[in-house]
Amino acid sequence: LTLSILLVLINISNNIHAYGFIFAATHYLQFLLTGVTPGTSFPEFSAVGQLDGEQGGYYDSTIRTVILKADWVKKSKDTEHWKMMTQRIFEDQQLVMERLGNIMKHFNQTEGVHTVQWVYRCELDDDGSKRGYMQCGYDGEDFLSLDLNSLSWIAPVPQALITKHKWEETGHVRFQKHFLLNECIGWLQKYVEYGRSTLERKVAPEVSLFQKDSSSPVVCHATGFFPKAVMISWQKNGEDLNEGVELRETVPNQDGTFQKRSILTLSPEELNRNQYTCIVQHEGLKKKLQVSDRRVLSGEESVGIIVGAVMAVLLVITGCAGVFISKKKTTSGGRGKKHPNNPLSGATRSVCPGLLPGGTRSVFPGSRL
Repeated sequence: LTLSILLVLINISNNIHAYGFIFAATHYLQFLLTGVTPGTSFPEFSAVGQLDGEQGGYYDSTIRTVILKADWVKKSKDTEHWKMMTQRIFEDQQLVMERLGNIMKHFNQTEGVHTVQWVYRCELDDDGSKRGYMQCGYDGEDFLSLDLNSLSWIAPVPQALITKHKWEETGHVRFQKHFLLNECIGWLQKYVEYGRSTLERKVAPEVSLFQKDSSSPVVCHATGFFPKAVMISWQKNGEDLNEGVELRETVPNQDGTFQKRSILTLSPEELNRNQYTCIVQHEGLKKKLQVSDRRVLSGEESVGIIVGAVMAVLLVITGCAGVFISKKKTTSGGRGKKHPNNPLSGATRSVCPGLLPGGTRSVFPGSRL
């Protein structure tokens, strides 16, 4: 695995009400920074951005440069912008490691492997509505999250109160709000224009219905679609079915498209007595796609499906920083609380843990912890 990734990813989907499924018209940009204590085999600092699977580039403290990856980014020819981003990330690198040390002091820790992680995200709807989020994690648990409505920080652990009070007293919350709802949104609009032809493409999914054997759950597998938004549902004899259904996360394919699966668990008797239909809705489809014919996989097919699923998971892992860091168990009931209406809630404990905001001239504005 590598900790060296900066992704600039934009999610674009049209506001379409198709067959009862509303595709949200939201553009959002998300960046992550991770700092790791020295002495591991991973870079001490990495900058990561992720949004619906479109990789733009990456940076870490080993290569010390922003590597642009996506064709639509390379074709932008906005060299001044990428120079500016690289310089600001250099400054963040210094601040991240300093802040990691400060948080360790808050927890009275002097040794061991520790991580500090921040994530920030700005969103823009087609009606002009803006939203911003910023959250911090330490050693895989929530540490701080920004509430833009009250212009305050939420501190789920006592060790975060020092930072919370300092940032609120110095007025840095207002600066962070300005950054999220203005500068970040400006970058988002810029990147949307760079990649509009690529990111607004519509590719319909291919759908298959299968079982590993006659007594195993039925899998509805949709793959090869873009953009990411998709809806998979089930019907039993023409009626909507919700019981026994497990909907898996949407994951990226190697070619930039996505795959998703829904698993229906039921007895062989129920399966033989009734007709079960998988229904897939996506922007790339002119109408609902209904699949009822299922097959039992041969040994070779089963291996192929498993390999494909593993590759998708690996794409998620290698596109995220800090995945190698295990979530540390804690007996504190206050750590890791989720906050309502925040899409980043729990993000610092996911496979894509967060980022560190830098100083006032950095990519991620903030103040010293």
